Parts: sequence; structure tokens; C-alpha cells
Amino acid sequence: MICEKVSMQSNLDCFLHCTTPVVASQSLPKTEIRNLNRLWHPWERETVEYFTLGDLWNCYDEWSAYGAGVPIVLNNGETLIQYYVPYLSAIQIFTSSPSVNSLREETESGDFETRDSCSDSCSDESENEKLWRWDGCSSEDGGFEQDNLKHLNDRLGYPYFQYFERSTPYGRVPLMDKINGLAERYPGLMSLRSVDLSPASWMAVAWYPIYHIPMGRTIKDLSTCFLTYHTLSSSFQDMDLEDDLGHAERKRKEGERISLPPFGLATYKMQGNVWAGNCGQDKERLVSLLSVADSWLKQLRVQHHDFNYFVGIRRG
Repeated sequence: MICEKVSMQSNLDCFLHCTTPVVASQSLPKTEIRNLNRLWHPWERETVEYFTLGDLWNCYDEWSAYGAGVPIVLNNGETLIQYYVPYLSAIQIFTSSPSVNSLREETESGDFETRDSCSDSCSDESENEKLWRWDGCSSEDGGFEQDNLKHLNDRLGYPYFQYFERSTPYGRVPLMDKINGLAERYPGLMSLRSVDLSPASWMAVAWYPIYHIPMGRTIKDLSTCFLTYHTLSSSFQDMDLEDDLGHAERKRKEGERISLPPFGLATYKMQGNVWAGNCGQDKERLVSLLSVADSWLKQLRVQHHDFNYFVGIRRG
């Protein structure tokens, strides 16, 4: 899928625009609006738009199969299309209730079920042991301690599901394939609605370059990898985000579709000025987006493996 480049957009703008999911929206019945959590939805509104997680993942279906095509203008004026494949890097889902939708069926007690590359290999543990073990290796790799769960329930909602990818890029499967596999055990990953999710619900998508057209040239800056952070809750639907996120980000809902632009960003192998050549504005934006991502992870007390790797944090 090739995204059209809008005039006056920088290459960074174009990447963010071309990799932002735009989801079909639905209207919440008025009888359900009054039942929304007022801590998460404090505004009195006649209509509330939402999307399902299943519809969100559909945005990544074609990108997962063929890559997302991003038009890029090189320093010499030449243009090319760079393709990126999305991978699920991390996701945390907090809900308004331990029994929202089909959660009781999926986790029985509403406990925080955790999956990651390391825990997948620990097949000898009982299900009860897995319920509380957020990571298969050590307490510094990501997730939450048992002692923090009550605090989390009060402030963030009920932990439902989290996943932190830890395998090498070559050992990963594209985002849609990963979600389909996880959803076989946790169908809420398809059925949950954005209005069911707390403001702390988020995901990170790792974008790796695969090829560019026309071929035949090696351009170092096109080996750059991106890590985009997205909120999943409708709580942010009517909120203005930071000015440096751009006008498209300040208005998520567009007609009958909802845009989920990244609120944070990290990069890896960024060289030259292909991505940051817009009179310093892109550099400032990259610094700001990185800072927001870092602050988000710290607020949630999360160690995100990919983020640490991208920014050069090494943990023993």
C-alpha cells in the first residue's frame, strides 16, 4: 500500500501520516453513554464514537502482508517509495471492569494475563502460576509487580492483557499475524471497544524497512527503524494533544473514521538528514516525541525492551 505524499510535508511527516491507522468509528448507544466511567470520560456528550480493536488491527492487515509504502524525497531531489513492515512491540490493556465484555471467559478472575517471547517457552507452569508472572526471566524486563495491582486497579483500571516482544527482528512475525495468534486465546483482543479501555491502554509498533522502489541504491538513512506509540482509549478522543504532534494529531476523529496518530516515537539507525532536514523542526519534533514516549513508560513503571534497545539502554 502506497501513501500519497502531501505537498510541503517533510519525510518525517510523511512517515507518520502513512503509518497512522485510521479506524472506522461506531456510535455508542445513548443508553450506554451514561454508564461510562466519568474519570475516563468526564465530558458530557450527546454522541460518543468508538472503535473495536478488531477494526484497528484490520488497518495493519495490508501493511503486514506487503509493507506500508512511504514516499520519500532525497536530498538531491530524487523520490522513492520506502516500504516498512509493522510488528507488535508492546501492548497493555486496562479495562473498566474485570468482567467487561468476555473478559470473565478469557481470564476467569480478571487477573492480568501476560504473554511475551520468554513466557511462551515456559510451558510447564500451571495456569495459576502464569497469571501472576508478568515475565519469564527477571523483574526488570517489563510489566508490574503483584504489590502494585491494587494501586493499578484504582488509578488505571483493571489489567487485562499485556505483551512485550523480546525476540530479534528476524524472529518476529508481522503485527497482524501476531495479533491473530494471540486472539485465539484472548478473543477480547478483537472484541474490546475503545470505550471499554482506560487511558492507560496503549501499544507500540516497531516499523522495520524491507525494500525501496526503485531499487539499486544503498542509502544509509533508509535503514532507520521506527517505534511508534499509540493510545487505545476513547478517553483521548476529544482532547487536544501537544502542538508539536501536528494538526492532524490534534483532531483524531475525522468524519466517520478515527485516527490514532502516535503520541511518542523512538528511532534506531538514524543517520544523515533524510528524516530531520526540515530547518530543525523535525529534529525538535523527534526529541519531543522521544521524550513523551520515555515519560509515558516511566509513568506506567514499564521497562519496554524495544525502547531500551532503540535508545541504547542496555540491561543485564
